[in-house]
Amino acid sequence: MSTIAQANTKHEAKRKNSAFSKLGYGVLYAILGLIAVLQIYPLIWLFFFSLKDNQEVFNESPFSLPTDPKWENYTRVWTDGNIGLYFFNSIWITVTAVVMTVLLASFVTFAITRMKWKLSKPVLGLFMVGLMIPVHSTLIPLFDFFLKLNLIDHPLSVVLTYTAFNLPLTIMILLGFYYTLPKEVEEAAIMDGCSIHRLFFQVTLPMTLPVVSTTAIINMIYNWNEFVFINTFISSDQYKTLTVGIQNFIGQYMTEWGAIGATLMISIIPILIAFLFLSNRIVEGIAAGSVKG
Repeated sequence: MSTIAQANTKHEAKRKNSAFSKLGYGVLYAILGLIAVLQIYPLIWLFFFSLKDNQEVFNESPFSLPTDPKWENYTRVWTDGNIGLYFFNSIWITVTAVVMTVLLASFVTFAITRMKWKLSKPVLGLFMVGLMIPVHSTLIPLFDFFLKLNLIDHPLSVVLTYTAFNLPLTIMILLGFYYTLPKEVEEAAIMDGCSIHRLFFQVTLPMTLPVVSTTAIINMIYNWNEFVFINTFISSDQYKTLTVGIQNFIGQYMTEWGAIGATLMISIIPILIAFLFLSNRIVEGIAAGSVKG
């Protein structure tokens, strides 16, 4: 009888633990669902906002649906508001800065982790100091510097600035991954007569593609959404990006809020799509470079 009682007691304990486990998972999923709704709702609200005119924006509740959706807001901002040009500028400036940042950061990380030279640690420390420099404190010195080089109102000033400010973080992420790479593969390539340039481009760089993808996505999000530098260094419409193109719909006497909402939606969509399809890359790359050995 005692054996049967013990078995019943263990079964009852397992049943209670299972019930508590299901309850815990239920609470966890409910909290995560609430967080997801709070994160997604602003995007939905912005989409409905972009389909309104000024009368609906000011005379109706901000949470109301558009009574007569103004789809022409998107057509008007793309054509009359030069958003098509700003969209193209955002793409090529972002891509150029990301490629330069990732390539230069890979060069630096390879030199620090794979080559023996006396100044490797001071150079690494110098790059890490860049993480502590406030971005806005550099606006005036950079403006004066680019003014002397005749680069004000030139996209090269923005590309160089993005590259310089993203290098420290990119190098820091790459470092953790480079330390985990097996040096035996590179040593075998050198024994086969591989030069240092071929070693980097044909052996090391392909092995770092997961973390390179991570840094590329992080840089892309920062460059795409950046406002301060592009607004300071660029004044002509020819080189403006989406983040500053919104100002075209803010007038002295009237602001077209629906057009601003449409512009914001257009600027969000590329980053949203990239993040939805590549978010796993960010987690995998950071996790791969976070463990040494």
